[in-house]
Amino acid sequence: MPTAKTNDTVRVHYTGKLTNGEQFDSSAGREPLEFTVGAGQMIAGFDAAVNGMELNEKKTINLPPDQAYGERDEKLFFRAGLNQFPPGMNPEIGQKVMATIETGQQVPATIIEKDESSVLLDANHELAGKELVFEIELVEIL
Repeated sequence: MPTAKTNDTVRVHYTGKLTNGEQFDSSAGREPLEFTVGAGQMIAGFDAAVNGMELNEKKTINLPPDQAYGERDEKLFFRAGLNQFPPGMNPEIGQKVMATIETGQQVPATIIEKDESSVLLDANHELAGKELVFEIELVEIL
């Protein structure tokens, strides 16, 4: 039986859940996810789990944060003045915006607090700090 190995391009169907069972992503109803094993295109634990899978094999894996999106980083919380938003924009808690960090890089961030003059932004990935559960099926090795 063919097995996925480093540098193989593969296609997988998957479902991603939190440990409480809440689903956050799935390839159900769409084309399988295609990536190259070991190329750094996927989170580390997912990539490692597919390496060595046999064609048509199914497995369920649990990934701690360090094998998924990492721990939450306090350095990715920062304040921005309301005057830094475009005129007429009314930033609201929960809203996702693009923010410029110290390096000049643009990153997605979520507004988590708001007062009369500023907002607190969280630029951590929304799944950072969480253990993830993936059901994976290797459907093709290209």
